[in-house]
Amino acid sequence: MANFQLERTVALPLDEAWRRLTLWHRHADAVPLTRVRVITPEPTHEGTRFIARSGIGPLSFDDPMEVTVWRPPAADTPGLCRLEKRGRFVTGWAEIEVLPGPGGRSRVRWREELEVRGLPRAADGLLERAGRHMFGRAVNRLLRRA
Repeated sequence: MANFQLERTVALPLDEAWRRLTLWHRHADAVPLTRVRVITPEPTHEGTRFIARSGIGPLSFDDPMEVTVWRPPAADTPGLCRLEKRGRFVTGWAEIEVLPGPGGRSRVRWREELEVRGLPRAADGLLERAGRHMFGRAVNRLLRRA
């Protein structure tokens, strides 16, 4: 099981940073070889479910997720979203938190616990580094693009 945390400070108001990170279909543009299909009606709420399908051909897998906490930011109140990964191959959770930062900026905190079935515990460090790299790039892309 890999645990990691990413933090970014961006020149965006809270609501815009939140919007950019929680429009699920945009994650397909931020994570290579991934498609995202939202299976519950919008807008996002607790209980929203979506599937990220990653890979190519027979080397693809589904990563179904469900929003279990949905607290958008309001004024200077932080926002928090928790996703539970409910797949047969990938399990765990992710939390996206958007907090007030210095000078009207926003601080983004992305925490993740990731487990890949069949991967030995000895590979946890590699999984953590790969997750930090991949999700770090994804967060950067999501926050850069309007």
